[in-house]
Amino acid sequence: MPTISIFYGIVIQMFLNDHAPPHFHAVYGEHEAFFAIESLSVIRGALPRRALVLVLEWAQEHRAELLEDWELCRSRQMPNKIQGLA
Repeated sequence: MPTISIFYGIVIQMFLNDHAPPHFHAVYGEHEAFFAIESLSVIRGALPRRALVLVLEWAQEHRAELLEDWELCRSRQMPNKIQGLA
């Protein structure tokens, strides 16, 4: 699974040719959650509150890039890296 961003110990990933709806995976330690790109809602899993807030802030800022990466992954191409939170 390609890693598209890492910040504050949070790893953001997407699978190549993954299932709908458009989403990304956020991993923080032993925690993992899948986020819908359009709504930024948690599809499955959970993160600690602080990590959740950081992921949502990051995803809000990079939603267009996430959608571009989703389309790349759907066509079995490697997604672009996305800058993490500073």
